Amino acid sequence: MTTTKRPGRWAWVKWLFILPIAIFLAVQAYFFVQIWWWVDHNPTMTAFMRQQQSAMREKDPNATIRQQWVPYERISKNLKRAIIASEDANFSEHDGVDWDALEKAFERNDKRGRITHGGSTITQQLAKNLFLSGSRSYVRKGQELIITYMLEALMDKQRIFEIYLNVVEFGRGIYGAEAAARYYYRIPAARLGAAQAAKLAVMLPNPRYYDAHRNTSYLKRRTGIILQRMGSAELP
Repeated sequence: MTTTKRPGRWAWVKWLFILPIAIFLAVQAYFFVQIWWWVDHNPTMTAFMRQQQSAMREKDPNATIRQQWVPYERISKNLKRAIIASEDANFSEHDGVDWDALEKAFERNDKRGRITHGGSTITQQLAKNLFLSGSRSYVRKGQELIITYMLEALMDKQRIFEIYLNVVEFGRGIYGAEAAARYYYRIPAARLGAAQAAKLAVMLPNPRYYDAHRNTSYLKRRTGIILQRMGSAELP
């Protein structure tokens, strides 16, 4: 008479380690393939857009986002320079992560006992917008870093910036440079002047708030600072 050998305790322990690792690797493979596809294909809806559209539809079932893709060459250099000056002055030089900025953000967060600063580069912001939620945690930050290095490995800086310019949030339901230029100034993104571009760039950290509060003293003061810095911004 033969007996069936049951899996021992250690077999189950082994699978408790293997399964999460397998799931993690599968998720990273999905991100990698998706980014590879976007090297020469334009994204449509990002994860962040879907999340925000869903939130908007809780109040208005017919709500929809505004976004119109335009190629890199049809976006004003003023806006490109303004965003780099405001968001990521070393964009053309770093490998996707500004470690000095991250360290400073960690120190500020540690003092406050909560995550209030991200220290994110343009590439990191794009990683979050493409795939992740708007929540703040160190686990999400870790995933953001992995995606950031995938973007930098597969795309050149100009392609990263082109996608960013077309999907970044500029206001409630307003995504990308073209939609922002038409929403705020009724002109195409190619025609944005220096002052207009600087103001849009300053709105980026909190676009829905500044959409509703367009003439705050901080917005005016910061816009003036970015105008002064735009001349030294290096474009990819």
